[in-house]
Amino acid sequence: RASRRASLPAYRVGLTGGIASGKSTVGRLLAAAGFRVVDADELVAELYRPGAAGAAAVAELLGDGFLDAAGAVDTATVAPRVFADEKARRALERAIHPLVRRRFTELAAETEEPIVLEATLLVEAGYAPDFDLIVTIEADAETRLARAVERGADPADARARLVAQGDGAERRAAAHRHLLNNGTPEGLAAAVDQLAADIRRLAAEKA
Repeated sequence: RASRRASLPAYRVGLTGGIASGKSTVGRLLAAAGFRVVDADELVAELYRPGAAGAAAVAELLGDGFLDAAGAVDTATVAPRVFADEKARRALERAIHPLVRRRFTELAAETEEPIVLEATLLVEAGYAPDFDLIVTIEADAETRLARAVERGADPADARARLVAQGDGAERRAAAHRHLLNNGTPEGLAAAVDQLAADIRRLAAEKA
């Protein structure tokens, strides 16, 4: 039994949702519940380090001027550039998403326990087939915009990001679970407690 289990892939959970939906809060709650949670943004940060594949992709697509003196991606200049130019944004996504997907697959292969990837464009980037369970955190657009501004985002930039991420229909259609986060933190925490229990049960059934 033990030797067979060692050869099984980890139960993989995709955690997604639009900007300021609350998915990072859910990720923190799942981590506190004992799950390994990997933030796609942190994987991108690794890829954007000097000499890494993501930095090379940015230089090729946008030019060396978007790297800092050390050769790392200067995200402060890249973000406004790609959110103002849909063609550039999509080209960068096509280059970076496969690198993130590959790195997460490597991390999942290192563990037998359930592992969670938190990623805004998880479904849109084509990652869905990699996961046993996809959970989307949803909140209405105005609530999300207010949250983004409250935590320091420029209102125009936050609205542009909401528009760039689309209406979320593809994400919601692909998700197995929808958690609505228009209410209180306590309500969300209770929903995540139930989600954690479900993940453990589903992972045990798969094993």
